[in-house]
Amino acid sequence: MPRQGESKLLAISDLHVGYAENRAIVQELKPATPGDWLLVAGDVGERLADIAWALELLAGRFERVVWVPGNHELWSPPDESPDLRGTARYEHLVGMCRDLGVLTPEDAYPVWEGAGGPVRIVPLFLLYDYTFRPAGHHTKESALAYAHSTGVVCTDEYLLHPDPYPSREAWCEARVELTERRLAGLDDVPLVFVNHYPLVREPTDILRYPQFAQWCGTTATREWHTRHPTAAMIYGHLHIPRVTWYDGVRFEEVSLGYPREWRRRPDGPMLLRDVIVEEGRQ
Repeated sequence: MPRQGESKLLAISDLHVGYAENRAIVQELKPATPGDWLLVAGDVGERLADIAWALELLAGRFERVVWVPGNHELWSPPDESPDLRGTARYEHLVGMCRDLGVLTPEDAYPVWEGAGGPVRIVPLFLLYDYTFRPAGHHTKESALAYAHSTGVVCTDEYLLHPDPYPSREAWCEARVELTERRLAGLDDVPLVFVNHYPLVREPTDILRYPQFAQWCGTTATREWHTRHPTAAMIYGHLHIPRVTWYDGVRFEEVSLGYPREWRRRPDGPMLLRDVIVEEGRQ
């Protein structure tokens, strides 16, 4: 654990700054010490101007900000200019981050040398491939048909375009292959994986609507946290902030979530979480 006055490695996700209440919360986010780093695990917002506002604000306050895209950043709102789809939108976001000094999955993986380090931060952009299917459904087509029949369908189906890939799962496959090649070249410094989605399916078992899990990750990453020395896995997307453990590795969902969600929590919104914690702490 960091001692008083030592810099911390912190994390948050799903800021959704398009909501005025969330924007006000982000406006107040500040480091505890000048050397704190912040990991942002996606879904800052949907519109380019909102994403830029939040990341510029945070980059001006924290020593280092590391961002990974969520599905909302990759949406293509029909009334937004420039009209960017798929990889073109992602590359635009990466360029925006570089202008702001924010690290992305396209940059070299930085090493945190502060309290609890060294650990290597591995920001991921992987998407999903419909392999987290509801029970009884063994194909993407069957799982999607079931979701549509229940009315529980992710907005990605209408606004997240995979161009130039033929499908979102093809884009996911390409990203997984690219990332596996990078991981194979790393040394033995423990990793902190940062992804919008969990690397394993189990965190989605708590979802009220299990059919939504198909938009929450890929089985291709099931063994990454055991194949590589892993200190922690940080993710968001589910809007269920909590800590779980798989194969002795801490997985932490760090989302702020929508105002209607955090208002119901007894302690209010969950904000910045420590990435480096005492062994066994829940």
